[in-house]
Amino acid sequence: FQVKSENKKTIWNTEEVPEGSEFDDTWDPREKPEYEIFFKQHVGTEDVFFGMTGKDLSTACCEDIVIKIKLPETKYSDITLDIQDKVLDLRTPRKKLLLHLPYPVNSKEGRARFLSDEETLEVTLRVSRKFDFINSS
Repeated sequence: FQVKSENKKTIWNTEEVPEGSEFDDTWDPREKPEYEIFFKQHVGTEDVFFGMTGKDLSTACCEDIVIKIKLPETKYSDITLDIQDKVLDLRTPRKKLLLHLPYPVNSKEGRARFLSDEETLEVTLRVSRKFDFINSS
């Protein structure tokens, strides 16, 4: 099996390089903050009582990804957040997080809020999926 490339000197094709790898900086001394990923789905009575929409408890039926990032001793004004389709890039003077997301998201339809009493940044991102038999709405 041989892959043809436009340039004979290239080592691999662009399809082989994961999205967001241009953000990787192995020499950056900032530590990685603690974070948790949650999946959220919107359910109504037709889901809970009757199971009419076919949703289940799996992440395949979730509409949103919620990421909670612990940022102790950080001010809201010090946070830089960049969201791409499959990558979350967070930087502060002391912390750096490059997170490859489990599902593609709509980077334009996200929201973030800083909970100063908990020293946590909460990022909610809408999952961008193709419609199938599970995700029909």
